[in-house]
Amino acid sequence: MIDVQWYLLLSAGLFCIGLFGVLTRRNALIFLMSVELMLNAANINLIAFSQRFGHVDGQVFALFGMALAAAEVAIGLGIILVLYRNFGDIDVTAPTTMRW
Repeated sequence: MIDVQWYLLLSAGLFCIGLFGVLTRRNALIFLMSVELMLNAANINLIAFSQRFGHVDGQVFALFGMALAAAEVAIGLGIILVLYRNFGDIDVTAPTTMRW
């Protein structure tokens, strides 16, 4: 049986990689993948504590988290397509030039 500390270490590593990607990259696809890494890190935490304490609540919340991640990808890819169509690039700093 693997201890919870290893799951927490894996989750912290994934979250840090995702946070680094969000803070340093300008490409919208990399940004989207980094947010997915952070959501998966949260899901690992939920499942690890669910296993540790013997409740299914964490697994249920992880399923809702996966549904949220799937919806976020669908909406994010739609936004990326609109960005590419309007600006010819998927740089996330390009829409800041839009004004009222």
